[in-house]
This record gives sequence, C-alpha cells and structure tokens, in this order.
Amino acid sequence: MAASTHLFLSEALGRYGFPDGHPLSIDRQGAFWRAVCARGLDANVSIVESAAADRGAIERFHAAAYVDRVAQASREGTGYLDAGDTPAFPGCFEVSAHLVGAALEGLQRVMSGAAARTFQPIGGLHHARRDAAAGFCVFNDLGVLIETLRCEYGLRRIAYVDIDVHHGDGVYYAFERDPDLAIADIHEDGRFLYPGTGHAHETGLEAASGTMLNLPLAPGAGDAEFFAAWAAVERFVDRFAPEFVIVQCGADGLSGDPLADLFGGGGYRLENLAMASCVVLEALLEP
Repeated sequence: MAASTHLFLSEALGRYGFPDGHPLSIDRQGAFWRAVCARGLDANVSIVESAAADRGAIERFHAAAYVDRVAQASREGTGYLDAGDTPAFPGCFEVSAHLVGAALEGLQRVMSGAAARTFQPIGGLHHARRDAAAGFCVFNDLGVLIETLRCEYGLRRIAYVDIDVHHGDGVYYAFERDPDLAIADIHEDGRFLYPGTGHAHETGLEAASGTMLNLPLAPGAGDAEFFAAWAAVERFVDRFAPEFVIVQCGADGLSGDPLADLFGGGGYRLENLAMASCVVLEALLEP
C-alpha cells in the first residue's frame, strides 16, 4: 500500500534560497533530508517530485505585472525583488514556480485520495504579497493554494494555521475580508519583530470580523506560552469546522534562531530546521 504521507523534495526545490551569506540559504533541504534518514523516516513516506506551476496558476494569487517583474529579474539575475530583503538570482522565477508547483501537486494528491497528507518542507512563503515580494518570499504558495481550492475544487471553508515566528502578513492581509477563510497565527509580537504586524486586535474586517485569530507572543516566550496559544488555535479551528486545513509550520521560533527570540517556514539555524521538520513529518506519519 502506498504511503499516506507524501513528501516533496527535488533538486529544483533545494535551490530556493539566496547566496552570499543570506539567512535563507540553499542548504536547508539537504539538512532536513539527512535528519530524515538518520531517524529512519525515509522508509515511511513517498518521495515526490513535481513540475513547476504555470503562470496561470501563479496568477490566481499574484498580479500579472508582478509575475512579469519576477521573470525579468530572473533573467537578469541581479538586484532585489523588494526593498532589500529578497535578492533576485538567475532562475529565481523557475525555482519559485517549482515551489508553487509542489504545493499544487500536493493539493491534487490529497483531493484525489492519492495521499492523506502532504508535506512541502521547502515552502510556506507567507510574506509575499499579491503584487510584491517580501521577507525572502517570491511567490506565495499558500495564497495560490487557497485560491486554487476555491476556483478548481469548489471548497469555501478553509483554515490556515501559521506558527512561523513571523506573522504571515502576505496571507493575512490578502484575505482579511474573506469570511470563509479562518486564519490562526501564533508569532512573536510584531512590535519587536518583522513584519511588525499581527496584533491581537486584528480579527478580520467587515464580514470576516471574528474569523481571524492573531496570537502574538512576547520575546522570550517558551513552551508553556506556545502550548496555551496552540490550545486556543485548536478551539478556534474546531468551531470554524473547515473543509480543508493548511498549516505553515515554520521552524524559526525555536530557541537559538538567529533572527528571532521564541521557541519554530523560515528556520535560519539548520539544526533547528532539520529537527522541527522531522517532528512535523513524524506527526504526519501517525495513523
């Protein structure tokens, strides 16, 4: 019987990262896979490669003019795609399109019944906006996934849960008026950390008021604070009764991360990234 959890890894996905000492480097996939093999988890998953998403799929979330800009920057291979966090590099369009493609292939496998769960450890680029890059994120695979669930599969009630140490602003503000998308986001308080958003009073606008839950934690918060917030997330999602759940499980909230001050997306210390992603995979493998 085929494994019920499908894991997306490939040479193309492994190239999503930035050169010259950038915090988001290109060696994250290798660190994760070595840890997977060391724990013997590789025997229990189906390893999947996927094609790059086409422009039509990417533009379900992103503005066409922005996609054009990424394509041009990819050809030129220099400069920045935002104000200075997200460098362009040769092939950045194609690599980013592969990342979106993995999310969409994972969705197709879940919706067809080929997989019970999928995991894209090189993914979750929750800062990219509809019309701009931001925070090391070129294309927002999560936003594309949400829009695809609506337009291709006819699902409406979707829950998006984000535990990355940074607030998932690219998803939140793109959908903050959408009453059919429940967002629950645990992150370090935006008064102290990029992107400076995700305050507790932000609960959705207009018809979506009350469908968004932001749970900012103070710098230095630990396991007790996180698990209390997680219990609130579980209650919130259960009440919403979604048809589909997407989880962005960033590793950059773990102790020792060089860019933040909490407990785990990003993951800018390779040991943390490998450990956290393996724990996620172990949870997905539970019967």
